[in-house]
Amino acid sequence: MTRIAAPELGEPYLLTPGPLTTARSTKAAMLRDWGSWDGDFRAMTREMRDRLVAMLGEGSEAYDCVPVQGSGSYCVEAMLGSFVPRDGKVLVLANGAYGLRAAQTMEYLGRAFHLLDKGDYLPPRGDEVARILAEDPAITHVLAIHCETSSGILNPVAEIAEATQAAGRKLLIDSMSAFGALDLCPAEIEFEAMVSSANKCIEGVPGFGFALARTDALEAAKGVSHSLSLDVHAQWAHMEKTGQWRFTPPTHVVAAFLEALRLHEAEGGVAGRGARYTRNRDVMVEGMRGLGFETLLAERWLSPIIVTFFCPADPAFEFARFYDLMKEKGFIIYPGKLTVVDSFRVGCIGQMDEHVMRNVVRAARDALSEMGVANAAPPQAALEERAKLAA
Repeated sequence: MTRIAAPELGEPYLLTPGPLTTARSTKAAMLRDWGSWDGDFRAMTREMRDRLVAMLGEGSEAYDCVPVQGSGSYCVEAMLGSFVPRDGKVLVLANGAYGLRAAQTMEYLGRAFHLLDKGDYLPPRGDEVARILAEDPAITHVLAIHCETSSGILNPVAEIAEATQAAGRKLLIDSMSAFGALDLCPAEIEFEAMVSSANKCIEGVPGFGFALARTDALEAAKGVSHSLSLDVHAQWAHMEKTGQWRFTPPTHVVAAFLEALRLHEAEGGVAGRGARYTRNRDVMVEGMRGLGFETLLAERWLSPIIVTFFCPADPAFEFARFYDLMKEKGFIIYPGKLTVVDSFRVGCIGQMDEHVMRNVVRAARDALSEMGVANAAPPQAALEERAKLAA
């Protein structure tokens, strides 16, 4: 296996779900200025859109790509506001912060929704979706989070899609932290639209996201949106007519993203990228468990994107100090985002390989030693709570 190049001198690895550590050539692509109306930049936008559609695989001919300026949450709101009619109703499947944020978005939009909140430990299942849809014929759409990064759980979108299709409803997918590393083939998982972001598994930099949606859904979305700037149909129609973004595009970010797409293809596409991330996870989790740490989730739900660990029970452990020591050693980890237990997260994505992940484990070992933590085992109560909720 070819080793991933180290970041620039003095630059730490970002063990986060994005922004993440990018390749030097991706950074270098931002050193040129581009005119947003110029033909060269229009060609870059066209290439980017075509490449993203092709990444869907079989069945992609029914889809088109619409980039949207802003963060991932902008794209989720754009998707919900553009593809759910104002008299529609969404079944929001939540098992963490991002599903709950989608429900909050629906509140802001003033559109009807039903929230299935599974807590932090478990995924929504197909039979639950089928039951709710059977009981509530007003539901028109289902929103699923592909990978819930607040816990690191990988949700079973295939069985959710099957239940949604069987009930004659439409599926929307938030695949922010999964697209590019995990398959989302329309021939196998039927969905109306999905959204993702430049700075996740494709390893670009922050600045825009994108929707991959059925062309017929894009056509039907005319006049649906609540927002001028977040109207996916209007953005798509303008791009189709002129080749340009409606409003000022993040030109440097697009240039970097095109380089990231080329690197993604060279690595073997979705399969190659996903395999590296999975190996990163396996090496890191094995090493952290060897130090006494325990994962929040059962093995079957661990994603190759980010892993949540319980904080140790040892009173000498303090997350803020642990964070600082890890940063000193060249690794920026992520705080927990759970309400039930104290936790932290370690990302597996970005320009990192298994050799880097072994160094992560060594850094964690040394940080524990410097803190005087004898064992990283979590509180027994946290394990009991996990077992109770997972039962």
